[in-house]
Amino acid sequence: MEAVNPIIRRWQHEAADDAEGFWARAAAQVHWFRPWDQVFTWDPPGFRWFSGAQTNLSFNALDYHVARGWGGHAALITEDERGERRVYTYAQLQHAVAQVAAALRGLGVQRGDRVGIYMPTCAEAIIAMLATARIGAIHLVVFAGFGSGALAERLRLAGARVLLTADATWRKGRTVPLLPIVDAALAQLEGLVERVVVLRRTADARAMRPGRDLDWDAFLALGVGRDGAHVAMEANEPAFILATSGTTASPKLAVHSHGAYQVGIRSAAAWCFGLQPTDVWWSTSDIGWIVGHSYIVYAPLLAGATTIAFEGALDHPGPETFYRIIEENRVSGIFTSPTAVRMLMRYGTEPARAHDLASVARVFCAGELLNPPAWEWFQKEVFQDRIPVIDHWWQTETGGPVVGNPYGLGLLPIKPGSAGVPLPGYAVAVMTPEGQPCAPNEQGIVVIQRPFPGLTPTIWGDPERYAAEYWQRIPGVYVTGDSGAIDEDGYVWFSGRADEIIKVAGHRVGTAEVESAFLRHPAVAEAGVTGRPDPVRGEVISAFIALKPGWEPSALLKSELLGTVRQELGPVAVIGEINFVSTLPKTRSGKIMRRVFRAVIADQDPGDVSTIEDEGSVEEARAAWQRMRAELAGAGDADGSAM
Repeated sequence: MEAVNPIIRRWQHEAADDAEGFWARAAAQVHWFRPWDQVFTWDPPGFRWFSGAQTNLSFNALDYHVARGWGGHAALITEDERGERRVYTYAQLQHAVAQVAAALRGLGVQRGDRVGIYMPTCAEAIIAMLATARIGAIHLVVFAGFGSGALAERLRLAGARVLLTADATWRKGRTVPLLPIVDAALAQLEGLVERVVVLRRTADARAMRPGRDLDWDAFLALGVGRDGAHVAMEANEPAFILATSGTTASPKLAVHSHGAYQVGIRSAAAWCFGLQPTDVWWSTSDIGWIVGHSYIVYAPLLAGATTIAFEGALDHPGPETFYRIIEENRVSGIFTSPTAVRMLMRYGTEPARAHDLASVARVFCAGELLNPPAWEWFQKEVFQDRIPVIDHWWQTETGGPVVGNPYGLGLLPIKPGSAGVPLPGYAVAVMTPEGQPCAPNEQGIVVIQRPFPGLTPTIWGDPERYAAEYWQRIPGVYVTGDSGAIDEDGYVWFSGRADEIIKVAGHRVGTAEVESAFLRHPAVAEAGVTGRPDPVRGEVISAFIALKPGWEPSALLKSELLGTVRQELGPVAVIGEINFVSTLPKTRSGKIMRRVFRAVIADQDPGDVSTIEDEGSVEEARAAWQRMRAELAGAGDADGSAM
């Protein structure tokens, strides 16, 4: 890699040789009201960045740009699947945020109070986030597709006194009411939430509850004559808390601060994404996830760019929606998910060909592994090899990218299936469960050897869990929970969650490897796999396959799919059976919930599925497995390969 890009190698060496100096130089790109006394202190597992410094995340996203004459530049474009579109300049957005900040103060919200935001990806929700951070309160955004149980649990864990919500959201042409969910959630909390602010978007006739509820206009009226100014926050004070978006049943509220978080996401915006003030940037995520926080809202605004927030489904009213938004807004940078790419693959390239995509300079994907077949389709078919389609990796807990291809510093050769290399300042390694370093290309557990700005310093209200789950499994390093390997060029290859490795006759097979192999077949839209106990091999692979339109399940297709996997991975990947379903159980952030497959196969309760996108997908997987089990019983499962 020295010959490929010596600049990146130099940055990596600088960060390794003097991490504090490296991050101090990065922090100098952020505005501070007061400089820090100390760059970094670490008493494992606790750590602090830029102690004593004062800043404000919201101020730097808005006021700083207005003060430097950037107020007339477009800051935020919101659009929904019904065609409603709004544009805010930096000055207009600053004014709207100050209004809501004053209204929050009128409700009695003070520094350190937690404010719940249960709203779709609309302008008012983004304004509410910025306003909460502006006055030193702490926002907790809950995805507006969660049910009452998930909402109640997150509000309870946060201790939220105030909830901002909307009466409805839009999804694939449907109006989805939110107020019944709010009422059911608050009924579980015994008066914890004192005030509820409702953004009216429909003709819903539900009456406001006296003393608790008020509509948006009445809420704004509380701020008239009040101060909406920002508060200078110490660098380590929380700006927001957010539940991790993984597939585990029990939510953890990661904490992100005013200082270190913005240094981390602002740096990654420049190094990884190449974000510039001239960019029109579209992250297709939802504000309910960390991608929405970091790369719909905060980082693009910190960079002075124009950010697009879209509410709805990317294929509604049709698959042209995704491409139309790119063309009409002259989008230059896109951040989307592999799940979205695979969804668009189902419709082919015709919708893309009907639109002008020439403005796009680069595309980034994260959330799940960008399987090589999906990468090849997006790279070669949609964008015709004109621009790079780039994978990268991070977590809710890290705030921003950790592994990627540093487009902003100089693009490295793309290796399809790899998330790229550790970005400068991020000490990533692969270890055995016992803490021994793995050799190049040896599968192990991906760890981070040193804290960096943006890494959550704790779990809200549960520091013991933070220490136990992240820093004590392999003492002295942060355990990501993902498995993978690093090759001889320094590229990281993720193979799935560490607890999702399938062990076939002593061989460790990653779920991501098998799913990528299935996607090589032209019939497969999505694939999810898990291990099934087998008396001979220990485990065999149970696959759940969603087909593209025009394909139907058949014995011949199963045989072809088995052949495709064997050709890609060899005989070690023993497929026990193939179950056909119309959709996979996924979280609303697009992650396949493989624990549902494991529960179905073991005939167990899958646990909390409140984060699932489609509740019917669980029963569909169960029904598919029961049909297959009956077939296996009839066939005697003679060779361990289902036909």
